[in-house]
Amino acid sequence: MEWYQYAAVCAVACATTIALVPAVRVLAFKLDAVDYPSERRVNKKPMARMGGLAMFGGMACALLFLWVCVRFFGWKDPFNTVFGSMIHFPGVFLGIALMFFVGFLDDVKDLKPIIKLFGQILAASIVAACGLVISSIHNPFGEGYIFFGIWGYPLTVFYLIAFTNVINLIDGLDGLASGITVITTATMFVFALLTGRFEAAIISIALIGACMGFLRYNFHPASIFMGDSGSHLLGFTLGIVSLLATTRSVLFVSLLLPIIAAGVPIIDTAAAIIRRVRGHQPIQQADKGHIHHRLLKEGFSQRTTVLIMWGWTLVLAVCAIFITEMDNEWRIPFIVLAIGVSVFFVFKLNLLTPTLLHHYNPRPEIGAKRARQEFNRASDDLASRRNMTSTDAAEEPGDNPSATRDASYPEE
Repeated sequence: MEWYQYAAVCAVACATTIALVPAVRVLAFKLDAVDYPSERRVNKKPMARMGGLAMFGGMACALLFLWVCVRFFGWKDPFNTVFGSMIHFPGVFLGIALMFFVGFLDDVKDLKPIIKLFGQILAASIVAACGLVISSIHNPFGEGYIFFGIWGYPLTVFYLIAFTNVINLIDGLDGLASGITVITTATMFVFALLTGRFEAAIISIALIGACMGFLRYNFHPASIFMGDSGSHLLGFTLGIVSLLATTRSVLFVSLLLPIIAAGVPIIDTAAAIIRRVRGHQPIQQADKGHIHHRLLKEGFSQRTTVLIMWGWTLVLAVCAIFITEMDNEWRIPFIVLAIGVSVFFVFKLNLLTPTLLHHYNPRPEIGAKRARQEFNRASDDLASRRNMTSTDAAEEPGDNPSATRDASYPEE
């Protein structure tokens, strides 16, 4: 494909996302898909959290635009490659749609963790069943490949779910997750072009366009959050792109590319697990010990915190490209740089130190039911104050001899 074709797909995804966000924001408030202020959240007012719907629409329109151009305007089909022929891409897109839908339901209905995990496993299993499997890796100790056989399927499912959830966990500040996804996906886009994986490149550029369009509304001060619908869509698609770009690569080190490029959310997730185990807390227990929480405690503003984490991600992404593309001895400085920067942040911000448990405010109810509850609560409070007033009046010193005695002659 030519550069202008990638640019056109990116532009369609970006423009469509921008156009959809206002309508999605209105729909989110109607469905009560809203993040209300609480002890753990940084937003000070109710915020629509269903932005993933706009990004999903942006990506879908971009891929539909691509299909029209291939079908009627003679564009080269990026999915018609030797590697792509082994994968059933309609099924892969179905898996992406299902993962988005799981996140969408969680935004609206607050799914139980076990139900959400089941949906994630189902979506990842569909993708693996469609041929996108970590079936083998290049043997780092000799010639040929190491084959995983049937174990490649659960390994792929675990890999895709892990990518989905690391993006979900990093989504804590305005523009943070979408910006990190842009940088990481751009890294995969470059690598896909260098290795001729055009199917990975076109999905990457559609994802980049959708995220850039969403940042128009999501960068601080945000007017909408992506919610689980967005984080599930971004993480899962990023995992798929990384598999498309690196699977069956002749270089074993290329498998480290997505892990290094997505190092910030991966480090944040790993640190959270260690921190909660050390603090004898459940692994799924939310806390205020994530990277962005620590940076905010250091005195940085929301915008500066996001820019710092974007910069950290950019350093890791550039290092990942050089590590995969350079010869053995030339990789060492970039490996040292990536490790050094990450270790500095981990210990400087005390990411492994346990934090106290927090109790979070439940999502308030809306509508007539909410109004009735507020009225009943106010009536009960008024009645309680009247009872207390009458009791205090009955116990005034003039009315109660014992009270007068105690007040006049206190015990020594």
